Amino acid sequence: MNPAASGDESSTYNDPGYETFKQKIKKITGLDLNSYKNQIHRRVHMLMQRWAITDYSKYFETIEKDDKKLREFLDYLTINVSEFFRNDAQWWKVRDKLLPELIKLRGNKKIKLWSCGCATGEEPYSLAILSIVAGLDPQVPVLAVDIDDGARAIAQKGQYLKRQLMNVPPEYLSKYFSSSNGGETYEVSKEVKSRVTFKKMNMIEDKFADAFDLILCRNVVIYFTQDTKTHLYQKFTNALAPGGYFLVGSTEQIFEYKTLGLENAGSFLYRKPVPGRA
Repeated sequence: MNPAASGDESSTYNDPGYETFKQKIKKITGLDLNSYKNQIHRRVHMLMQRWAITDYSKYFETIEKDDKKLREFLDYLTINVSEFFRNDAQWWKVRDKLLPELIKLRGNKKIKLWSCGCATGEEPYSLAILSIVAGLDPQVPVLAVDIDDGARAIAQKGQYLKRQLMNVPPEYLSKYFSSSNGGETYEVSKEVKSRVTFKKMNMIEDKFADAFDLILCRNVVIYFTQDTKTHLYQKFTNALAPGGYFLVGSTEQIFEYKTLGLENAGSFLYRKPVPGRA
């Protein structure tokens, strides 16, 4: 019987074969599927159906031995779909308000920026462009992390389709990108690439660095269980410098932000208070 075809989702997800599958997947990818909500588990089984596989052992063997299948599996689960300056109003707030405010607060331009769950690189490169526009110190690059090796490899190439740049202002497009293939493909400039450092990270298990002035983690935490969300939000709070900002996705809201030690700083935006300041 195909586990993915079972009408009882809870029994499917608790199947011993699925438990073993999840353990094996964690060993080769670092992804702990138990930390995710049922939406991700449904995706696991939908892809299993798509590949016409009815056995978990065969499913894992297919993923383990075929790099393209592994890439498809990870893309389908982690939803590595993005674009430059996605939800552009948030980005212009970063450019026009947050970065100038942080420069004033710190008294210098050594601002630490972090894109967590950077996927194929559109977000950290967008942040790097704004760091150039703000005149930030190039010796403090944007940190961009993701657990997905394939996504990071794509990011480091810095090559994108025209449709992924639909929100890029014309002046940024001409200055920070070069086009090819009749204008259908664009590559990020060397100046922008030099402003980003890509690293592998398991955000649930790995230790975070600290003293960040701005952390972006958008459309990533929404797929986790509530306990995992709370755990991650506390880690992000601890990673912020006083006065630093934490920007989440446009469908996210941190209800327990006060308990975590944050204050609401606007739509999808939270701030770590500076001691002694109102």
